[in-house]
Amino acid sequence: MSKVKVAVVGCGSIAIHRHVPEYAANPNVELVAFCDLNQEVAQQMADRYGVTNVYTSHKDLLAEVDVDAVSVCTQNVDHASVSIDAANAGCHVLCEKPMATSLEEARAMIEAAMNNGVKLMIGHNQRLMPPHIKAKEILSSGKIGKPLTFKTTFGHGGADSWSIQGKDTWFLKKDKAFVGAMGDLGVHKIDLMRWLLDEEVDEVAAFVNTLHKQADVDDNATTLLKMESGAIGTMAASWTYYKGEDNTTTVYGEKGVLEIHDHPDVQVVVKLIDGSVEQYSVGAIATNEAGGQVASGVIDEFISSITEDRTPSISGEEGMKSLQVVLAALKSSESKSFVTVKSVN
Repeated sequence: MSKVKVAVVGCGSIAIHRHVPEYAANPNVELVAFCDLNQEVAQQMADRYGVTNVYTSHKDLLAEVDVDAVSVCTQNVDHASVSIDAANAGCHVLCEKPMATSLEEARAMIEAAMNNGVKLMIGHNQRLMPPHIKAKEILSSGKIGKPLTFKTTFGHGGADSWSIQGKDTWFLKKDKAFVGAMGDLGVHKIDLMRWLLDEEVDEVAAFVNTLHKQADVDDNATTLLKMESGAIGTMAASWTYYKGEDNTTTVYGEKGVLEIHDHPDVQVVVKLIDGSVEQYSVGAIATNEAGGQVASGVIDEFISSITEDRTPSISGEEGMKSLQVVLAALKSSESKSFVTVKSVN
């Protein structure tokens, strides 16, 4: 079959380090256009990958270039509008997380994709990382029994250390990002726990605060999650882990404990109550640190869903469920109360 013609809207760090190199490495993809509000940034990307179509307006790009699929790597507040425009132009859409700033926007994205018969996938790459896939297999086997409690963490030195804009990054500005570490990192771990445990979050209590960054969004979020089964756990998301990244998860079950490490050698450890220990080396978790830009699996899954004509494994509906938990956490922090996730609509 012919190659999938892909345009990338938003040419910042997530496009530079993840989307574009992974598209370039996929034999079923032809990169055909780049768009960014900063034309120079888009042009640099185009020059690097031998692409001639460069735009500062995604609307112009969609009107003038033959495109099959679009990666939406813009600032968060533009995710919905760009995704909807792309779907209405008949393009499949891969949107970065958090997928939208409200459930209303998320529903509109899902509806646009459905009405136009195109795929909508959200870039929750934690599900596709080898240690998490192995952990899911172990949990599903019942080896540690029913999960009872858990803790999961995602932290690094901050979006300002990752973004090409540095301390002037849109990530630190509420009118462009909508939410800080909670939406940048926390939504990843919420999505991961929903997927690992194969159940929804029922209730949330959270502290979502700005502790150190010069920002009007949160740089730290600590959240208590109660799952539908009754299992309870903590999720910490931070932009102030200045010493280095932490991307770890532990699940405590009736028969033992499952540990997911961000270690280069051993990533998954199972410790059973009978004293036995199992260690698995399955490949490292992708990180934002130097040398950590390994393939995320997101692009390959997105392109495969198109070529195989199937629903992406991380659909718009899945992205919306994780977004709903983030919104519940924000409501909890503001109201200083427990919040039932289903009450947030």
